[in-house]
Amino acid sequence: MSASIRMPADPMSSCRAIENLIARYAELVDDGDFAGLGVLLADATFTGSGEAVSGRDAIEKMFRETLIVYADGTPRTQHVISNVAIEVDEQAGTAVSRSYVTVLQALPDLPLQPIAGGRYHDRFERGAGRWRFVERQVRINLVGDVSRHLRQASAQQ
Repeated sequence: MSASIRMPADPMSSCRAIENLIARYAELVDDGDFAGLGVLLADATFTGSGEAVSGRDAIEKMFRETLIVYADGTPRTQHVISNVAIEVDEQAGTAVSRSYVTVLQALPDLPLQPIAGGRYHDRFERGAGRWRFVERQVRINLVGDVSRHLRQASAQQ
């Protein structure tokens, strides 16, 4: 799958293309496809709870070092994205978005439950006929039991 979405002809199509990028991020995290995340965010700066990272290899490495992956190759999570607001400047070929994220997790010994909630603040640019991420800021403000999701959290337990 491509790391970007072909340039649409109108603002509504641009919004849809950007929504698809936001959804693709959630799918890649939940699939444990960290190489795919590196490709998707190759031109972006990612800021989460640690230092900001940029570039394909650095972003892939950060996800591999941060998230716990289980025998099925996934972190056993589901990222639910909601309240998506997108503002597109077609002439400049830029866009910003805000959205909510709720992270659910279930394991054989952990019933389905929300483990984190927060917001994404994203910036996008259109180049070579495609929209792409240029920045993702993750702000988690509700934290549950992330000991089976984040390596750092499990090390502290």
